[in-house]
Amino acid sequence: MHTLNIGILAHVDAGKTSLTERLLFDHGAIDRLGSVDAGDTRTDDGAIERQRGITIRSAVAAFTVGDTRINLIDTPGHSDFIAEVERALEVLDGAILVLSAVEGVQAQTRVLMRTLRRLRLPTLVFVNKVDRAGARTEELLTDIRRRLTPYVAPLTAVHGIGTAQARVTSLPPGTLAEPLADVDPDILAAVVDGPAPTPDDLRKALAARTADGSFHPVLFGSALGGQGVRDLVESVVRLIPPAPATGGTVPHGTVFAVRPGPGGERTAYLRLYDGEVTERQRLTFLRRDADGRTREVSGRVTRLDVIGGDRTLTAGNIAALTGVTGIRVGDRLGELTDHAPHFAPPTLETEVSARHPKHSARLRAALFTLADQDPLIHARPTATGSTALLLYGEVQLEVLAATLAQDFGVEAEFAPGRVRYLERPRGTGEAHDENPWHDRTRYWATIGLRVEPGPRGSGGVFAYETELGALPRAFHQAIEETVHRSMRTGLCGAAVTDYRVTLVRSGFVAPLSTAAHFRGLTPIVLRRALERARTRLYEPYHAFETEVPLDALAPVSAHLASLGAEFTGTTGGDTAWVITGELPARRVREAELGLPGLTHGEGVWWSLLSGDRELRPH
Repeated sequence: MHTLNIGILAHVDAGKTSLTERLLFDHGAIDRLGSVDAGDTRTDDGAIERQRGITIRSAVAAFTVGDTRINLIDTPGHSDFIAEVERALEVLDGAILVLSAVEGVQAQTRVLMRTLRRLRLPTLVFVNKVDRAGARTEELLTDIRRRLTPYVAPLTAVHGIGTAQARVTSLPPGTLAEPLADVDPDILAAVVDGPAPTPDDLRKALAARTADGSFHPVLFGSALGGQGVRDLVESVVRLIPPAPATGGTVPHGTVFAVRPGPGGERTAYLRLYDGEVTERQRLTFLRRDADGRTREVSGRVTRLDVIGGDRTLTAGNIAALTGVTGIRVGDRLGELTDHAPHFAPPTLETEVSARHPKHSARLRAALFTLADQDPLIHARPTATGSTALLLYGEVQLEVLAATLAQDFGVEAEFAPGRVRYLERPRGTGEAHDENPWHDRTRYWATIGLRVEPGPRGSGGVFAYETELGALPRAFHQAIEETVHRSMRTGLCGAAVTDYRVTLVRSGFVAPLSTAAHFRGLTPIVLRRALERARTRLYEPYHAFETEVPLDALAPVSAHLASLGAEFTGTTGGDTAWVITGELPARRVREAELGLPGLTHGEGVWWSLLSGDRELRPH
C-alpha cells in the first residue's frame, strides 16, 4: 500500500468542510455525514475527530481507496497567512483546490493558486455546488483560465447544471488534446504534424503534466449530493504520484504541526520521507535559527500513533509522536537541506495585554508556550512588563486570539500593529574593556568585540579571533548568547540583522570571574562597537498585484502612487487592467482599504513580502 498526502484548499464557503466530510463518509472513515448548517460535522473548525481509533486533532484524517491510503491534511487557506500555507503545503504530495460553481473565482482562490503554481505542487480543481441555483460551467471555465491559469481542462461534464437533478459524467480523452498541446511538446507535435495522439498518449501526458504542476485538471461535482466525488478520488489516485523514496535507511522527515498536551508534553506531527520510526526510538531534530545557527533537540519517542494504525512509521506516511522535549514546527529529522523551511521575518509588531488583569501571568505564559512551539509566532517581554508580538498579518492575530481563548482560557487585547523596521551595520567598529567598573558594579571580565556588516540574508554570525581555550566554555557561551540577544535592539531601536560580531580579545580573573560578569559587560562593549560601526535603518516592502476594471486604472494608479508605490508593469486592457509594483509595507493596508471604493468593489489585491529597502530621509 502506498500513501498520498493531500491538502484541500478553498476560499470561504466554497465547501471545503463538506467535501472533507463526503470523502471520509464515502470511504468508511466516519459513520455519519454531518451538516455544516446544523453545525454537527466531524470536521467543524478544522478539528478532525477520531479516525479508525486514532485521534489526531486538527492535523490529519485518513481513508483508503484500493491499495492507496489518502491522508487529508488540514491546510490554512487565508491569503494573509501565506507563510503557514506554505509550511503545510511542504508536506503534501498534491492538493485539491475547491471553487464554488456559484461564487466562482475569489481573490483568496487566486492567492492560493498562485502559491500552488509557484511550488509546482500537483493540483486538481474541484468545482463544487453544481446542484445549486446559479451554478455555471463554461462561463466559470473561462473565468478560471483568465484569472487562475490558462492551463486547465475539464475531465467531467455536468448535465442539469443548477438543479437538484444535476448529473456528472466523464469526458472522453480526446477533449484533452488541444489543452495539453499548450504544455506538452510531444502532444503539440502530434496535433500539428500527426498522427493524432491516441487516448493512451493523452492519459500519459495528462498524468505527467499534472505531476509536474504545469497542468490542472478540472472536475465538477457536489460535496453535499455526492455527484462527481468518485471521479475526483479516482483522478487523485491516478494523477498525483507519491513522493519518491530514496530507499535510504536513515529516517528523514519534517514536523508540520505541534499540539500541546494536558500535561505539558508536546505531540508533533511528522511526515517521513525516508527510513522508519518506531516507538522507543531516539530521534534528533535539527532547525536553523534566524541568526543562521543550527540547533538540535533530541528525545526518545514515548508514543507513536501512525495514520492507518500501523506500529511502524514508514516513508511517505504521517504519525503523531510524543517524547521529544522542545520540538517545534519546521524541525527536520535527519540532515538540514536547502529545502528546509525558511520563514521570512515578520513585518508587524503589536503589544498584547489580558482583558482581565488577573490573567496577565497566564497570558504571558501562554504566549511564550505558543512561541516556543511555532516559528511563526515571535514573543518577547517589553520594558513595561507587557508582551510584544511579531506578526505576519492581521489574520495571524485573529487566529492567535482564538487560540488563547479556546486553549488557554485567556481573552487578549491587541494594540494596533506597527511595521517592524530593521537595522544593518554601516561599517566596522571595535571596542574593548578590561575588568571595568560600570554603575558601581565591577565586571571581572575582559571583552573586545568587532562589529561589521555580514552578507544579506545571513542574520547574525558570531566568530572568534581568540583561542577557544582562553576562556571557560560557560564564559564563551555567555558572550555569544548576550551578543545575539542585545542585537534585538539597535541604535535606532530596531532589531539588527546581517551582522558579524567577532570576539577579538578576552580574559578572566580566577576565581573572581563569573558568567554573569560576561553577560553584564558584553552589551556595554557591543554598544560602543556598534556606535562606531553605525547602522542604516531599513523598512519592509511588499510586491503587489492588483486587478481593476477598465475605468479604474487612472484613479487606482494615482492612489498607489500617492502611497509611494513603484510600478513594474501594467498589462491587460480587454476586460481589466493588472497593475504590478512594490510598496512600503506600512502603506499596504491603506492600499487595500482604498481599493473597493475606487473599483466599485470589483478590485482584487494580492501582495507578499518582497524584501526591504533603506528608509528614505523623510
